[in-house]
This record gives sequence, C-alpha cells and structure tokens, in this order.
Amino acid sequence: MGTHENGADGTVREGTGPRIRAEVRPRPTMDRDTLAELHRLHASPLLRALLRLTSGDRGKAEDMLQETFLRAWQNPQALTRGPEHGRPWLFTVARRIAIDHFRAQSARVKELGDETPEDRAAPDDPFEEVVTAHAVGDALAELPRHQREVLVELHLNDRSTADAAAVLGIPPGTVKSRNFYAVRALRPVLERHGVAPA
Repeated sequence: MGTHENGADGTVREGTGPRIRAEVRPRPTMDRDTLAELHRLHASPLLRALLRLTSGDRGKAEDMLQETFLRAWQNPQALTRGPEHGRPWLFTVARRIAIDHFRAQSARVKELGDETPEDRAAPDDPFEEVVTAHAVGDALAELPRHQREVLVELHLNDRSTADAAAVLGIPPGTVKSRNFYAVRALRPVLERHGVAPA
C-alpha cells in the first residue's frame, strides 16, 4: 500500500513508501601539490620503463603513465610516506596496468602463424628491476655499516677484493671476512623484503 505525500503546491501525491537517502561520500583523493611533486620526481623514469615495455610505442606508454598517476590520485593512502618514496608503488601499479593492457590486447587479437606468446623471448622487466633494487637497498640499510660498505664495493660497484680494500682502507683479508659475514646476514633480510637471494 502506497503512502501519500504533500507536494510543494499542497497537492497529495501517491508515494511508494519511505524514501531512504543514501549518503554517498566521495573517496579521498591526493591533493594537487602532492600529485604534482610525485609526477615531477617519478614520471620520467616511469615513462622510460613503459617505453621499453611497449617497444617504444609512446602513445601506449603515455596512456599507461596517465593511468598510473590517476590511480595514485585515487589512492593517497598508498603513498603516506611522501612523494619521494613513491617510486616502488608507482612502478608496481604501472606494471599491473601494462600486464592488464597486454592481456586485453592478446584476447582481442588473433595470433597469426604458429608462434605463441610463450615461444617469444620475454623482454627485460624494468619494473621488476626497480622494485628489486629498492628492496635490496632497504635490506642493505639494515646491515651494519662496515658490512654494507664491503657488499657495495664488491657486488654493486663490481670491485676486486684488492680494489675494495684500497677504497675502504682495510686489508684484503678483512674485506673477505666481512663479505662472508655480510652475505650471511643479508640472506634472511632479503627474504623478509621479498627478494630471493641469488
């Protein structure tokens, strides 16, 4: 049974029952200054990575870049540490956008010839490289300074034991010893950061 409501003009109208007004609150978005700073700090390396991933297709790369920053704008809670710390998150989001794009594209386009996508060599994944590099950097920061310095000189700067000893001003035997204990200490830290040690 319907209800009657008085209209603004004094007439009585047939209603369908009590009206429930759903209050829709807008989702919080990133403020303009933070988004601009995020773009200034990270857009160029992100675009370069997307260009590599799209084999130089600038249009596709720029569309993916725009979508990445749109998601950042829509998810300010994901970047609470500030714009300068946003690169790993942005690269992860861009990588997912690229994967979704290529999946949709492969669903639309019928493959010609006998070659399947699995037969092709996979291109280097720049997103994985950046995320891994940040995880390694964070893991190294947890080690004592004397161990970290040896690992950086030997493994990141690709120096010989003698060269690393000369740079650090310590005997080569000390470099070897510190490297041994540093590698041992680094393994569980890398695993905690989600990187499988080589």
